[in-house]
Amino acid sequence: MNILKQVRSYAEQIQDTCIKNDSIPKELYAKYGVNRGLRDINGNGVLTGLTNISEIISSKIVDGEKVQCDGELWYRGYHIQNLINGLGDELGFEKIAYLLLMGELPTPEQEAEFKELLGGCRILPTNFTRDVIMKAPSHDIMNTMTRSILTLASYDDKALDTSISNSLRQCIQLISEFPMLAVYGYNAYVHYEKNESMFIHHPDPKLSTAENLLMLLRPDKKFTKTEAKVLDTALILHMEHGGGNNSTFTTRVVTSSGSDTYSTIAAAMSSLKGPKHGGANIKVMEMMDDIRKHVKDYEDKDAISAYLKKIIDKEAFDKKGLVYGMGHAIYSVSDPREKVFRRFVEQLAHEKGREKDLLLYNNIEELAPILIAQKRKIYKGVSPNVDFYSGFIYEMLGIPKELYTAIFAIARIVGWSAHRIEELVTVDKIIRPAYMSVMKELD
Repeated sequence: MNILKQVRSYAEQIQDTCIKNDSIPKELYAKYGVNRGLRDINGNGVLTGLTNISEIISSKIVDGEKVQCDGELWYRGYHIQNLINGLGDELGFEKIAYLLLMGELPTPEQEAEFKELLGGCRILPTNFTRDVIMKAPSHDIMNTMTRSILTLASYDDKALDTSISNSLRQCIQLISEFPMLAVYGYNAYVHYEKNESMFIHHPDPKLSTAENLLMLLRPDKKFTKTEAKVLDTALILHMEHGGGNNSTFTTRVVTSSGSDTYSTIAAAMSSLKGPKHGGANIKVMEMMDDIRKHVKDYEDKDAISAYLKKIIDKEAFDKKGLVYGMGHAIYSVSDPREKVFRRFVEQLAHEKGREKDLLLYNNIEELAPILIAQKRKIYKGVSPNVDFYSGFIYEMLGIPKELYTAIFAIARIVGWSAHRIEELVTVDKIIRPAYMSVMKELD
């Protein structure tokens, strides 16, 4: 124990030395034409690859000039809004997962076979829940899941086989297992760390991914059709978002090194858990809780505006000047996922009697972009993104905050899997970008 205190003290003492020697002047990035974060001065991603899986559109060329437009998201050539509308009341996670993985929509027979496979794979190795998940519970469910993913490799006699068929088999199994890794990890945390009752339900192979998630989470296993449909839609909207997002790019980088599926997906998980990526909806919920404490009348737009101004001026909430859930790295005029999601939010809010909270969200959605534009010099518009409402949805579904990012992972593993397969099929070259050294030679 003494050595731990000694190391901690040593690290605190030496951190200033590290900061001094690791600081690179920002002007050097401009001098050498280095795009920080692989984005140019306008925030556009630097082109690093090609993909046939999805497309994100935020601007169009009109009369030779780039013009911002309503955001569009396409999966394998299909507009996301058309896919969602085409499902009607059907739960479509499995169908859209097939589309992303295989590159085409399934026939009814192919869809039935794929659903049966996913349902049959919803089983963990013997005693895995007891020996792996229960042994080291943590409030950080993403870490718990990542450890479980890496441990699952020990139960796979072809863990290191990176052939297309084997990698696809591994991805399908992980897509099936992710809901259990998340929920069982949370249940272990609640029991061992919070001293509450623990229950472990077995998944039903006949239920969809969304239905199983709700069933596994609830003591009575019950859920409504609306709840299942809204969660199913959330999973579809979070399933894929181009090859350039941090965790998907991580997937392609690790895949390009020749690493196995388990290590690749674990790396993607580590990327997604960062608050700048998958943890955004938690910050939205924390901000909304703070606004509720200071604004009592949700119809009073003046009061809401006044408090939002304090947040933007770094005088309130976490004092970082950010209205969480507003703005996106790519979209400007609108986030297509948010536009699709909004009607499902309204539907669930009415079922749950949360119209008052919905009014607060709607007013913030209206006011925040205007206030941000007044206070900040921005090169593109500001609009609500999908995370603005997703936390509200999860809250109404009774999903604990510890699972918010894990729910994101349960959806996004489909996109990661599709990009892993595409990288294996198309590219046989390790991703290795260049870094220019600005080191000074010393005697």
